[in-house]
Amino acid sequence: MLNPILFAIFAFLLLLILLTGLGYRIFYKPGKFLKQLGRPVITESRRVVEESSEPGGSTVVTFLHQLGNKIPSSDADVATMRATLVRAGFRSDNAVPVFVGIRILATLGMLVVCVVMEPHLPPNPMLKLMLMISGCAAGWVMPRFFLEKRVQHRQEILRLSLPDMLDMLVVSVEAGLGLDQAIQHVARELAITHPQLSEEISLVTLEMRAGKRRADALRNFAERTGEPEIRKLMAILIQNDRFGTSMGESLRNHSDFMRTRRRQEAEERAGKVGVKLVFPIFFCILPSIIIVAAGPALLQIFKYLFPMMKHMG
Repeated sequence: MLNPILFAIFAFLLLLILLTGLGYRIFYKPGKFLKQLGRPVITESRRVVEESSEPGGSTVVTFLHQLGNKIPSSDADVATMRATLVRAGFRSDNAVPVFVGIRILATLGMLVVCVVMEPHLPPNPMLKLMLMISGCAAGWVMPRFFLEKRVQHRQEILRLSLPDMLDMLVVSVEAGLGLDQAIQHVARELAITHPQLSEEISLVTLEMRAGKRRADALRNFAERTGEPEIRKLMAILIQNDRFGTSMGESLRNHSDFMRTRRRQEAEERAGKVGVKLVFPIFFCILPSIIIVAAGPALLQIFKYLFPMMKHMG
């Protein structure tokens, strides 16, 4: 029988996670992209305004930020973590300490769960010690695991959005627009269909407006996303800008190359389907087919043949 106190603790934690997820999706998620981009620094009249201090976040975010700042970290670890968070879509300056605070809370939460489960374990000190160590390690690793999954998901979204971006760039460049105007036009047109890619391209436009060289802005775009396909595209744009070759022809050739590669990847996945279906068919579908096909015959054998064999003996 499950301990009532343990059941109440797990029910409370489950309800807390459910309410937190609903609150995130209903209240926080609609405005997260605007929060990541920050407050506007250029008004419609092109006047540069002074950016005031950032408004204070929620109590939970403030607590996580203060908790994360108490953990010493090297500059290399902070830079690596900041790059990973940027690739996941978190560009705030407070993202690193908040993420460290989440890891600390997750570790403490897993430690509490291990302490609650300790009385139900066999009286083995080594087993209890290993449970504590593994629980704390899991609490420290799980936030990083979910962050990497988010990075991979975002990179996949950006990769699947590239063909539309390339087509619009080709049309814009061949229509007579310069590369800067074409990038700005593509960012505006993709705001609804591909908001993640539109956001990244908008940052490229803002960097160029701020005075950064076009090549540096494109390199920053590739570094922010970490997607190999975007790195290749940015390398093509930088080389064409440097040597003055035909931008439209290069983009069209790269677009054809990407479509050919995606078709080959689809054919490769389709070729692997037969091999992947062997085990489900053998363990799940084949037994049910045998039962349906041979079941009635076996029942008739058990019903008539075995009694006849007994009488013959």
